[in-house]
Amino acid sequence: MKIEIPCRRRKVVAQLIDPDNYDDASLVVTASRAAEVRVDFFLAGGSLTGTPVNHLIDRLKQLTDIPVILFPGNLTQLTDTADAVFLLSLISGRNPELLIGNHVIAAPFLRHIKETVIPVGYILVDCGGRTSVEYMSQTSPIPGGKNDIAVATALAGEMLGMKAIYLEGGSGAVNPVDPDMIRAVRSEITIPLITGGGLNSPEKINEAFSAGADMIVIGNGCEQNSLLIVDACLIRDTYNRRVVSI
Repeated sequence: MKIEIPCRRRKVVAQLIDPDNYDDASLVVTASRAAEVRVDFFLAGGSLTGTPVNHLIDRLKQLTDIPVILFPGNLTQLTDTADAVFLLSLISGRNPELLIGNHVIAAPFLRHIKETVIPVGYILVDCGGRTSVEYMSQTSPIPGGKNDIAVATALAGEMLGMKAIYLEGGSGAVNPVDPDMIRAVRSEITIPLITGGGLNSPEKINEAFSAGADMIVIGNGCEQNSLLIVDACLIRDTYNRRVVSI
């Protein structure tokens, strides 16, 4: 299955499933609701403990036909069972292991499924409060008001061959990425723009889409409010109907 993230053609919603935060009962309920509202993708991973994701991915595939993208929190979560792999390069930081080091280790494992690998420029943004990503990566986020730095970083990622840019507020962020930053980055890059972190209300989701995000990712927000994914998909559908009618 070839996974593509549409750019400016339509909006998509992804639900992040952390293997540490779901048991089988909650996964069944989550998958059923996601199928009802036609979530576009599941992202599997993101755990800080290195919990294996193979069972999670297999179970999601049993429960729905929604494509599953591996979103590895570390090298221990590498698997070839997902429909696609986000190969994340933390281009906002200066930790060489997260820029290229881990990728060198992962490359031989991913070689036979390289057609499913999607290189993503991962940009951590300070959205208030110290996040898990900041702590674990030992890198500093881009200050929330520095749109020029975010734009230059995103452009560099595109020029280096990244297939998408991910503006990340991070787990534990007080707020999502500022819509002005999303808008500034969207106006300068030609590849898909993803944003996540702090999207815990319909209003914030709508603002992210309105500012130009092609894909939003909701994780903690759905864990706190299971119906948030319904709102997210309704908002997505509203935008997509506008595109069709033009």
